[in-house]
Order: sequence, then C-alpha cells, then structure tokens
Amino acid sequence: MKYKVLIAEDDNDIVDILKLYLENEGYEVLAANDGQEALNIITKNKIDLAVLDIMMPKLNGYEVTKNIREVSNMPILILSAKNLDSDKILGLDLGADDYIAKPFNPLEVIARVKSLLRRCYSLNNDMTNNEKERKESVIKVGDIKVNLETFVISKNDEEIILTPSEYKILTTFMKSPGRVYTKVQIGEIIKGDYSMIDENSIMVHISRLREKIENDPKNPTYIKTIRGVGYKIEKIKEN
Repeated sequence: MKYKVLIAEDDNDIVDILKLYLENEGYEVLAANDGQEALNIITKNKIDLAVLDIMMPKLNGYEVTKNIREVSNMPILILSAKNLDSDKILGLDLGADDYIAKPFNPLEVIARVKSLLRRCYSLNNDMTNNEKERKESVIKVGDIKVNLETFVISKNDEEIILTPSEYKILTTFMKSPGRVYTKVQIGEIIKGDYSMIDENSIMVHISRLREKIENDPKNPTYIKTIRGVGYKIEKIKEN
C-alpha cells in the first residue's frame, strides 16, 4: 500500500528535503504552504498522515491539528521550532501523536513517520492466523468496548474518537485489566519501539484518554495511577 503523506510547512527548503526523503521511502507526498491550504488538501484527498509546522500563515499548526481531529484520526506529527515543553504538551493535548523540534534530522522524521503509520494502519496485520479466526473480536472493560477488527471504541454504545496513540494505549490496557504498565512500557506502546521516554508526553496521552472515557477524569474509575510506577486499567464488570 502506498501511503499518502501531507507536509504543511511554509519553508520550501524543508518541504523539499522532507519530500525527497519521503518519496525515496515510497510515500506519495502532498505539500501545503499554509494551514488553510492543508485543510483544503485533507478535504479533497485521503491523507494517511500529516506532518505539520506550527508557525504557518492563515492557520497555525495547532489550529490545523484541532480541525483535523474533528473529522479524522489520521496520525499527526508536529515539526516545529517551538521547542518548549509547554509547546509540545499543547500540541499533544490538541491531538497530535508525536512532536519533533527543529532543527531536525530527516532520518529521524522518516523513522517517526514509519512508526506512526505502522501503529495506525498495521495493527491488524500483526495478529496471527489463529487470532484472526477468533470469534471474540470485541474486548470489554466495564461499559467500554473495543472492536479489534473495525477499531471502533464505544462507551454505553456511544462511539469514542481516539487518536492512534490513545487507541494503542487503551487496547493494550484493556487486553490485560489489572496489569500495571510502567512509563517505559507505555512509551514503547506509543512509539512502537524503545526510545527516550518523555514522561510529559505520556501524562498528556493518559490525561486526554481519561477525558474521553471517564465520567469524572479527576477521579478516574478506569485508568488508575500507580504512584512511582505507571498506570493500569481496573478490572470492571460490564453494567
């Protein structure tokens, strides 16, 4: 499958270098020089992943991320000169899956793109033949259900929209209720492989997940913090 990647960046030199590397990896690349053009491209094309700069004309990367999340769960990688923790947390909080600060190594961008695409679109391909033959394609914890074939998440039969990173965390937790996952393990779940663990990013993903699945995110029933260790999802029977 040839994935289609959107680069939204007003620096043509960066667009050219990323386009070169991405096309060499076999991806189809579309480019936008401002945020509004990026949204127009997304409306008219099936985009599999978006690489967004923050400081763009018309609509900035944060605004584009927010607009994308209203209609799509595509992976979003933010690429920005704004490298403060607060900038990164804001991007992740709005729904981005990853964040790389400029200046960057193009090879790292390619590695992150591959990881995001693999996590988002190859989840079902990692199942063994025996797993695919299982009749039980739905996992449940309390009132939350996940269909592993259609990737639809619902609570009380109302669909919940998650980002790819949030989906991966939640399904991993739900497959082993009661199991505690360390921050290192959660980092591997998010990234797809071992890398430097960004605890702030993990906290943002967990916080956003709680906002979507908990009745009271500040007093969570499902995702519990194990202080000094990590997180787990409680064993809750369906009502």
